[in-house]
Amino acid sequence: MTDDEVLDEFRAAQALLEGHFILSSGLRSPRYLQCARVLMNPARAGRLAAAVAARIPDDLRARITAVVSPAMGGVIAGQEVARALNVDAMFVERPTGTFELRRGFRLEPGQQVLMMEDVVTTGLSSREAIKAIEEAGGEVIAAASLVDRSNGTADLGVPFFPLIRLDVPSYEADSLPPELAAIPAIKPGSRAAA
Repeated sequence: MTDDEVLDEFRAAQALLEGHFILSSGLRSPRYLQCARVLMNPARAGRLAAAVAARIPDDLRARITAVVSPAMGGVIAGQEVARALNVDAMFVERPTGTFELRRGFRLEPGQQVLMMEDVVTTGLSSREAIKAIEEAGGEVIAAASLVDRSNGTADLGVPFFPLIRLDVPSYEADSLPPELAAIPAIKPGSRAAA
């Protein structure tokens, strides 16, 4: 799937938004990709997940025995990528502010895992999810996401395979360009600003 085809999927789902957005990281941006909207159609989610799975090199893909995603945003993406890889899907969640496996999910010691995100901006949530997976006994051998909007700066500590990399500017709240500062900010994400 080409970058244009990926963006066409977001446009078709009305999931490519323009305005003034507060990202989960607390940064501000004039563009937002609403992955929940693009994933709400199972056929579209399946196409995107198959494309993500195809980006992972064969040698790594063959070793993955589970996909673990951070809740809430990564759950559907993780489920669909797990389907494409024919492995189990699980998720970590933050019942007390720190990611952990719950709901009877278990990883065997050393079980090789793909950590799947919807969007990576700073990599903070991804690194927190990876830490929780490792604390639960898993070995994260790769990470993937639908979108990497870190401008190539996110270091997850493992090989990282985004479906698309977008060079979308992001700003600190006190360093906004005038055209963005003139627009009311909205928070479309799933986590309180950092």
